[in-house]
Amino acid sequence: MVTNERQGAKLPYGALLALAMTGFICIVTETLPAGLLPEIGDGLGVSPSLAGQMVTVYALGSLLAAIPLTIATQTWRRRTVLLLTVVGFLVFNSITALSSVYWLTLIARFFAGVSAGLAWSLIAGYARRMVVPALQGRALAVAMVGTPIALSLGVPLGTWLGGAIGWRMSFGLMSGLTLALIAWVLIKVPDYPGQSSSQRLGLRQVLFTPGVRAVLGVVLTWMLAHNLLYTYIAPFVSGAGLGRHVDVVLLVFGVAALAGIWISGRLVDRHLRAAVLTSLATFAAVSVFLGIFSACAAAIYLGVFIWGLTFGGAATLLQTALADAAGEGADVALSMNVVVWNSAIAGGGLLGGVLLGQWGVSTFPWVLLVLLLASLALALRARVHGFPQGERYAGHGAAAH
Repeated sequence: MVTNERQGAKLPYGALLALAMTGFICIVTETLPAGLLPEIGDGLGVSPSLAGQMVTVYALGSLLAAIPLTIATQTWRRRTVLLLTVVGFLVFNSITALSSVYWLTLIARFFAGVSAGLAWSLIAGYARRMVVPALQGRALAVAMVGTPIALSLGVPLGTWLGGAIGWRMSFGLMSGLTLALIAWVLIKVPDYPGQSSSQRLGLRQVLFTPGVRAVLGVVLTWMLAHNLLYTYIAPFVSGAGLGRHVDVVLLVFGVAALAGIWISGRLVDRHLRAAVLTSLATFAAVSVFLGIFSACAAAIYLGVFIWGLTFGGAATLLQTALADAAGEGADVALSMNVVVWNSAIAGGGLLGGVLLGQWGVSTFPWVLLVLLLASLALALRARVHGFPQGERYAGHGAAAH
């Protein structure tokens, strides 16, 4: 194995930021069509609603591929798998940029989603293997920094690019970034062997490892609450007169999320349990605050900022806890995380749509509160496995991989 004490004593930022760039490309590739639906519809000769299915099939590809592809590639060398996902983005974003046929575009988007599903199950475990166990949480925080940047800037950047250079050139630009990332990975990212046949763990074995289901339960409830509000942020803030300032609201959220990643990176290795419980309790309190002061613009901005702080570190905290709990089965467990996380995104959209249509946005904060209290209860119960007390220890680490 390449890992040694000298390498692990400090964070290999060049390699970790290559992983962050991979995550950035995953998110921007997914969200890029959202701000360009009329232009894409015109270009492909379909309605904006049909153009919107480019986002749907991407998510479907991630959901269907993450677990089977992760299991299938467990024994492959890690950099080979990473390059395979990145080349997938290069090929399928290029097809999207060049295609003038709707069904071909949808196929390309589906397989871009397949690439993303494999990438998300790989990034966290890869980051952990680059450092000693005591720095794994901080390494993951760096590797995940591309996510909030992409979430806060992806759609507005895509919309601006679409107007400036056209939607096809926007996808072409993503291919150009991917070419640069391939070179970056080859130069800076170390290679590691896959797991031997004797180390391979099956899906059921990993799922029933103590702590894994508890962490996945927290992922589902926490992200369901988050996505319910995030997906319908525009109608929610309209009651405070911020309907025309959703971009500013999301920018506030994105800046706070970046700060949250930095904070979680400082806390995750020594205070993981406390950080998770504090984040959930604070988000629950914010949901009550937003429910009471939903008509006040200043309160909305304050609530969104605190919400962003609690969300920014979520991926780092939850993936660290999940990988710790799963041990040798970390990559398989992280592929389950991809499925649960994406299911929560879809579930948030569906649940929010029902609530909005039946009872209006005033119900959102109270449904959030129920979900977050359930998440908090799951995390509190998982004090031995899942979210153990005290510092993380070497026995959970990448050294075991």
